[in-house]
Amino acid sequence: MPAPRTVLLTGAAGGLGTLMRDLLPAYGYRLRLLDLRPIDGEPEAIVADLGDKDAVREAVRGVDAIVHLAGISLEAPFEKILRANIEGTYNLYEAAREEGVGRVVFASSNHAVGFTPRPQGDDPLIPVDAPRRPDTFYGLSKSFGEDLAQLYWDKHGLETVSVRIGSCFPEPTSVRMLSVWMSPADGARLFHAALTAENVEHTVVYGSSANTRLWWDLTTARSLGYDPQDDSEPYAEKLIAEQGELDPENIAHAYLGGHFVSDPPIWPY
Repeated sequence: MPAPRTVLLTGAAGGLGTLMRDLLPAYGYRLRLLDLRPIDGEPEAIVADLGDKDAVREAVRGVDAIVHLAGISLEAPFEKILRANIEGTYNLYEAAREEGVGRVVFASSNHAVGFTPRPQGDDPLIPVDAPRRPDTFYGLSKSFGEDLAQLYWDKHGLETVSVRIGSCFPEPTSVRMLSVWMSPADGARLFHAALTAENVEHTVVYGSSANTRLWWDLTTARSLGYDPQDDSEPYAEKLIAEQGELDPENIAHAYLGGHFVSDPPIWPY
């Protein structure tokens, strides 16, 4: 499809949103920014709660596509997850349907499959069609978002690429992250591919760089035209020296979701 001209970027004040609002314009996008709080240096950004249906519809009106990063990005009480991540995502999809937006890129998460055992030794990479096994209410909300995206494709023809993001930071900060890290530059490459690939219907992809220690299969992401350029391996020696190798007897090291699988989740992530 032609590259969308105007893209609504929700969650634009968050960590990932801040990275993407700096990187995506280089691909030719004109970003309309939305967040729950004001964004320094962006006086035209929309300040709105996704629970406000009228404000959400106004934000969506006239855009060509949406990159949906907004919501709570860690575990929280269910009532908060329900409002921000479940009801808010529904409101955004309904506004997109009403306004005729054709494409959403939904920030799903590896925590939608967080209780999937991580590959060890010669185990195969985890495929995108692995059964969903959320590790938290947060992960459950991402499972809901993927199902919502499928419903809106099947019933309304609204296309979505659901990106199960690992960890998108300037550099990995833990040994676990060596396997799930996505560099900001690769994140922008993946979102651009998700915005411009043809006939995606509802496609689920994993979001990471081409890491030597990769746990999941990037074939579906690559089929969109994603060509990751980065690898976490240059950071491995230092992180392993500081933190040690992953211990398969440690529950937080045994599953894809890391510390999110513990009860309650153990921080730091």
